[in-house]
Amino acid sequence: MREIRIEVDDETYAQLQRLAGDQVEPGQYAKRLLTADLARAQFLETAGSFAGEHGQAFAEHFGAGPRSHAA
Repeated sequence: MREIRIEVDDETYAQLQRLAGDQVEPGQYAKRLLTADLARAQFLETAGSFAGEHGQAFAEHFGAGPRSHAA
């Protein structure tokens, strides 16, 4: 595991404290936010790649647009 240290201004730290509440400390909350953001970015990148590679065949097979009967 690697460690990253960042500095934030007082306003940002106070916001992290508010959002973290009493359940976790602000640094742990920030770690969760960063991890979730990276997972989301990876998902979107992979989804875009998949759509670019398979989108046309999918649309031909299942249809596209408002007339589609996809679930």
